[in-house]
Amino acid sequence: MYAASATTEPMQLIETRLRERYRNVRKDSMIVRLHTDEDVVHLRKHVRERAVAIKLSLVDQTKLVTAASELARNTIKYGNGGEVQLEQLDDGIREGVALLFVDGGPGIADLDLALTDGFTSGGGLGLGLSGSRRLVDEFEIDTRVGEGMAVSVAKWKR
Repeated sequence: MYAASATTEPMQLIETRLRERYRNVRKDSMIVRLHTDEDVVHLRKHVRERAVAIKLSLVDQTKLVTAASELARNTIKYGNGGEVQLEQLDDGIREGVALLFVDGGPGIADLDLALTDGFTSGGGLGLGLSGSRRLVDEFEIDTRVGEGMAVSVAKWKR
């Protein structure tokens, strides 16, 4: 299922192994295109709905929605747009929500530096990647310079 954005141009996204990360525990999935601030608002709504559906605490809902917002804005600003795969997870013991942000932008040359608190390449507060990593339970990046990047995050019900 795709949530449409106003942009209809085809995207060249990085091919990533992270697409299969939650294949065995995926209960439901949808894709949201990311090109505009309106797309970020739609994503936040869908993430909140999924988080409420699995009864994440209000604090964990806020953490997940905040991470989603930060990563979506990075996808648009630095990756020239892309998409996010939003997944509801169930491994038989616990439920969760996973997000996979994928773009076809320039990628990150120095990932360690980019994950450092306070690092920014765009004049912001430098909380996007490092801050998002602290807000979720699982965080993984696949980046290739000149091809793009993918960021996978998950939050599990406690």
